[in-house]
Amino acid sequence: MPSLKRSEAVRRAAAISVAGYDIALELSATQPTFASTTRIRFTCRQPGAETFVDVKPQSLVSVVLNGTALDPSLLQHGRLPLRGLREHNELVVEATMAYSHDGEGLHRHVDPADGNVYLYAMSFLDAAPRWFACFDQPDLKAPVTITVSCPPEWTVVGNGAATQEAPGRWRLATTRPLATYFTTLIAGPYHSVRSEHDGVPLGLHCRASLAEHLDRDADELLTITRDCLDEFHRLFGVRYPWGEYHQAFVPEFNAGAMENPGCVTYRDLLVFRSRATDAERGQRASTIAHEMAHMWFGDLVTMRWWDDLWLNESFAEYLGHRVCDTVTDYASWVEFGIVRKAWGYTADRRPSTHPVAGNGAADAAMALNNFDGISYAKGASVLRQLAAYLGEKVFLTGLRSYFAQFAYGNATLADLLAAWTAAGAVDLPRWADAWLRTSGMDTLRVMEGSVHRESAPGSTADRPHAVVAAGYDEAGRRVSQLPIVLQNRRTPLSTWYATFVLPDSNDETWAKTALNPKVWPQLASAMPGLEPLARVSAWNALRLAVADAEVSPSLAIDVVAGAITAETDDAVVSSVLRWAERTAGCYLDLDNRPAAASKIAEAGAIIAATAPPGSGLQLAGARRYIANTANRDALRGWLTGDGVPDGLSIDADLRWAVLHRLSALGTLDADEIAAEAAADGTSQGAVHAAKCLALRPDLNAKQEAWQALMQDEQRPNYELYAIAGGFWHPLQEDVTVLFVERYFHEIVELAKIRSGWVLTRLAEYLYPWTAISPITIEFTDALLARTDLDPGVRRSVLDASDDVRRALRARRAFA
Repeated sequence: MPSLKRSEAVRRAAAISVAGYDIALELSATQPTFASTTRIRFTCRQPGAETFVDVKPQSLVSVVLNGTALDPSLLQHGRLPLRGLREHNELVVEATMAYSHDGEGLHRHVDPADGNVYLYAMSFLDAAPRWFACFDQPDLKAPVTITVSCPPEWTVVGNGAATQEAPGRWRLATTRPLATYFTTLIAGPYHSVRSEHDGVPLGLHCRASLAEHLDRDADELLTITRDCLDEFHRLFGVRYPWGEYHQAFVPEFNAGAMENPGCVTYRDLLVFRSRATDAERGQRASTIAHEMAHMWFGDLVTMRWWDDLWLNESFAEYLGHRVCDTVTDYASWVEFGIVRKAWGYTADRRPSTHPVAGNGAADAAMALNNFDGISYAKGASVLRQLAAYLGEKVFLTGLRSYFAQFAYGNATLADLLAAWTAAGAVDLPRWADAWLRTSGMDTLRVMEGSVHRESAPGSTADRPHAVVAAGYDEAGRRVSQLPIVLQNRRTPLSTWYATFVLPDSNDETWAKTALNPKVWPQLASAMPGLEPLARVSAWNALRLAVADAEVSPSLAIDVVAGAITAETDDAVVSSVLRWAERTAGCYLDLDNRPAAASKIAEAGAIIAATAPPGSGLQLAGARRYIANTANRDALRGWLTGDGVPDGLSIDADLRWAVLHRLSALGTLDADEIAAEAAADGTSQGAVHAAKCLALRPDLNAKQEAWQALMQDEQRPNYELYAIAGGFWHPLQEDVTVLFVERYFHEIVELAKIRSGWVLTRLAEYLYPWTAISPITIEFTDALLARTDLDPGVRRSVLDASDDVRRALRARRAFA
């Protein structure tokens, strides 16, 4: 179906305004479809004009415009034309809609643990018309009222406060104006924990089978929620504007979370059924803060079109980590630097890189591709620089003015810049042009007692960087430091007697730090002595140096193996060792991969044995040992508790990690995997089992996995992702080589049975990233030359192939 073009959205917004939606749903626990009736009240500025409404039903029952029935057969490609409009109009659309299993529209999940049915609505980017008729674009906001008929034992929660009028009959209170893309509800026998804070009713919701796990963490989740509310009230001077605040942890959710006003939805993997690391709990806390920031950025004030996506995501990312760092004990900026910025750095060096603002989204489908590390992590880093550039008073005064002026409406980048300028910002357009409207990252290179600032290749951007340059001795002790603003291409430093210098020692800007390759052996031994954020800066410098073929991948893995065992933050251990695994599997040739995996496994084992028993650090090390060791007997022993380090529990998820590795090593058959899945009996168990089956180094196993991915239209999305994630393996090229060429032929056909998130994600996960060969690039270029390639698939292939191209360059440079 065609995606809404910006030009079409502009014309429609100029023609109409929407007064309100009344949505009536009849939901069943047993049927594959549901009834949806939408009554839309809207005005037309030019009576007699025409427009169209978006609706994507299984069947269109009836359409009535201003009392006149329209022919349902007029519906084409999800659009129903509306002609002869009056000044005031009422449209009633009755439709039979299909429940989805791909995480979009109204998703239906049957929990294998107890057979209960759970629903949730995901309206983001083209998905709202899959469950109600609407004018689906961000600048046609309107109040929404929803009524629901459903089984009497179900709970219903949504954007507006839910009232049960009778058994199986619910009404959601009329909301303040919403954009269609964050209209939502959940329905089913959800388990709920309710509370209240500062006059705001709070709710936590999950599947009944996860109740004990949610209850265990409810105090922590509610404490974070309350503290974040207080901090956002302090920062913004605007109270939470959406009445109740519910957080629903829902199954098979594609995104990490979705900022629906009044009812945020999260993937229910954030309800930890097994032990989690401190980093994972911290990431959950920052996600809570991120989604709450959206209640103001994105929800209260919404971008006019998707090219201002940064007004949503960059602000939520920056403020989420800032607030999390303020109100919790988690090292939020460490996690941001080592995890989120690493993701963003990868995106910003891809061929698909784009500016933070004005990303050129010509249609909604293109916008989906730009929900990436640039819009999130780079944008947040830029805002961190901007807050330092403007000062706290100007930064917050401008934001408060922006909220007051555009509350419940739409705004643009220019509107926000004007608010800051009115608050006292100076020369902001020049700053915005340099940081927001250009792509790529600068390089900060230390040479001859100076910091040299180099623009991204092909860019003329002149970006100031507020950083703290620091010098360190051979033990990693900071011996000198200098807060500086890098305004010029070359900034001299004082005469320092330091072994090495980090120009961004507090990891505060967005740039590549380029160090002399001779420094790395020194830095590896000094790494344990560095402050946490300095270590983050150094690790990111190493990762970027490998990506740009400036440091040998083998040397980098040796640095990791030598330095990571002294690391004290489990976010750093997990992120850096995962990167080393991927580097070994992609950048090294097949003969050298086992030795690299052995080094990584040994580092993980040392951490698991020496970290405080029961700590997240111990768990992080154990996971990386399991994922890389070739010792089948030791792994089998761990399944029965033999040889497990003191303090480490082989719970459900860690057991599956062991089973994944045994499957990849070829020591588990299908019957053993089926028995493990039956013993688990949960949807998570089914996902893990699907990955185990795909990981087996057997041609028949790969063929079965391939068939499921390419032909099974009913397979749940999480199982598809797991199968794709287990298909390619660095040590199984002799088996998977037969599927390399098939990928490039068959990924085009996949668009006939899959769409949206599922299609683009499978295109990325299934790209043959272990086949490091010029032939892979030849296949890639031929595929990208096709004119019939789905835009999401094109973006996934373009980005995934960048790793293969870089690996080939590194192999040539360090043969």
